[in-house]
Amino acid sequence: MAGKIGASAALKKVDGWAAGTGERDIMKKTFRFSDFKTAWGFMSSVALKAEAMDHHPEWFNVYNKVEVTLTTHDVDGVSEKDVELATFMDALAARLS
Repeated sequence: MAGKIGASAALKKVDGWAAGTGERDIMKKTFRFSDFKTAWGFMSSVALKAEAMDHHPEWFNVYNKVEVTLTTHDVDGVSEKDVELATFMDALAARLS
């Protein structure tokens, strides 16, 4: 199990992510792609990584936009698992852009 590091510490390790507002300790980012097919491909690749990690994002997709929220429910906040998944997403999005 990953230990809680908190969104503020996690955000120092990734680019373009923001802390969420409200009571939950989360980090979030919106990814935009050229079209729906690319956005869906991004989500499919992330889903495979997330399943392998047993760590699943909360996300919302409309056409070319994917809004992602990361938090680790087991520790009630942001953990290194979130940083690992965010880093994977950023690298994948860069390759798809």
